[in-house]
Amino acid sequence: MPALPSRSGPLAPVTLDRRDGPYGEVALRQRGAHFEIIANGCFLMDTADGRSERLLVQAALDRLAAARPSVLIGGLGVGFSLAHAAAEPRWARIAVVEREEAVIDWHRTGPLAAFSAGALDDPRVVVEHTDLLAYLAEPGELYDALCLDVDNGPDWTVTEANSGLYGPAGLAAAHRRLVPGGVLAVWSAQPSEPFERALRAAGFVDVGTLEVDVVRGVPDAVHLARRA
Repeated sequence: MPALPSRSGPLAPVTLDRRDGPYGEVALRQRGAHFEIIANGCFLMDTADGRSERLLVQAALDRLAAARPSVLIGGLGVGFSLAHAAAEPRWARIAVVEREEAVIDWHRTGPLAAFSAGALDDPRVVVEHTDLLAYLAEPGELYDALCLDVDNGPDWTVTEANSGLYGPAGLAAAHRRLVPGGVLAVWSAQPSEPFERALRAAGFVDVGTLEVDVVRGVPDAVHLARRA
C-alpha cells in the first residue's frame, strides 16, 4: 500500500534533521508552519491535526473508573497524545515508550518541544527509550490504560517489525500489562474490522472504534477494547 499523504499542504518540505538508527532512517521535516516525521522515506505523522491523537488518550480515560489511573503511551510521535495526558490532572502516572532516540531529542531540545508542551518535565512522566513490543513482552508493572500509536496502525506498517504489535503475540502482551478492567486504545490510519476481530480473539471485550474525519482520504480511527 502506498504511503498516506501528508495533510500539511503542498509546500515543499525542508529537512531539519536526518539520522540512521537500528530501524532505518528517521527524519524531521518542516513544511510551512508544520513538522513531519519521516521513517525510511515514508510519511508517518505531522503536526497539522492532532485530534485523533488526543482522542486516543481521552477516550481511554473516559472509560476508566479509577480515581488516579496510570497510562502508558506507546510512541511519542509529535507529542499530541503526551501533551493531552499531561494536561489532565487525573492521570497519576504517565509512561511513554519511544524507540527512536532522535524523536526524544526533537522533543527535549528541538522544534517538537512546542507540541509536547513541556510534558517531558512533568514529574508524573517517565520516558522509556526502547521498543514498545519488547517493553510490553517483559514482566513489569500493570497500567490502567495502554494508548498505542505506532507506525500507521494495524493494517500496514512502514517498519515490518512493528506489525508484531498488532498480531496475537503483541495483543497478548498488551493484555497482560493491563489491570483487570483496563483499557487498550490503538490509533490507526483507517478503521479496521479485521483488527477488531483480532482484539476479540485475544480475549478483549467491549471492542469498538471511534472515527475522526480528515481532509483527505479515509478517517483516522481509535480502536478501543477492555481487559475483562
